Amino acid sequence: MTKVGFIGAGNMGFAILKGIYEGRSSENVEIHDTLGEIELYAAEQDHTKLERLEKLGVKICDSPAALVKTCKYVFLAVKPQNLETLLPAMKDEITEETVIVSICAGISGDYIKARTKDFVKVVLVMPNTPLMLGEGASALAQVAPTTDGEFELVYNIFAACGTAAVIDESKMKEIIAINGSSPAFIYLFAKAFVDYADAVGIDADAAKALFAKTLIGSAKMITDSGKSIDELIEMVSSKGGTTIAGLEKLRAGGLEQTVNEACKACTARAYELAQ
Repeated sequence: MTKVGFIGAGNMGFAILKGIYEGRSSENVEIHDTLGEIELYAAEQDHTKLERLEKLGVKICDSPAALVKTCKYVFLAVKPQNLETLLPAMKDEITEETVIVSICAGISGDYIKARTKDFVKVVLVMPNTPLMLGEGASALAQVAPTTDGEFELVYNIFAACGTAAVIDESKMKEIIAINGSSPAFIYLFAKAFVDYADAVGIDADAAKALFAKTLIGSAKMITDSGKSIDELIEMVSSKGGTTIAGLEKLRAGGLEQTVNEACKACTARAYELAQ
């Protein structure tokens, strides 16, 4: 039985735990066989969260150090700012078998090793909040000396919660803007459309439902149509039509440049957090 523990069980940590729990009972044989042999643990200071953890069959540890001593895989599901005190406190319990899985934005493998032990195995993950609905998009990086088998188990956990992709460790800060922070950017974009609908007398709930479905359908076109994003834009844009008029305003307002600047600011903050 593989013991997997979570330090912190807030929204993201709980979503991953829920994904493992559901994966263990999945009718999908591949997912079930991968996750069925996992035993779950958590160390969580907020006692109001314990009941929902116990419903998932999660065993509660008294402290992060106790969890590290018990589990081979240790998920860091806390704010990056908390690691300065957390990592040294769990250092003594780390062995050559321990695999630390960090979902903390901007934190590198070197950062974790410098505050624990230089031989510790690390997997870096940038998930996003749609993971709470089983629709997550998670980027993962394998840090030496983590073995391929150990990395595969972590990958399969996140694949059970949505889509997972492997990237180089050197790009884990840059990827945050693409899948970690981008849901908030998309929500702001959506809010502008719903606010417009309300301003012109269209029911806000109807507008939200229509725009949300449009986002889902547009995403499917990106992933499944086989066409480039430029080709998809052209498909909607009849010459001299309404879409062209709107696109001209978006381009005149510098939408693409603004998105680029938002991504750069997001990445810069990730590097600051890593200091």
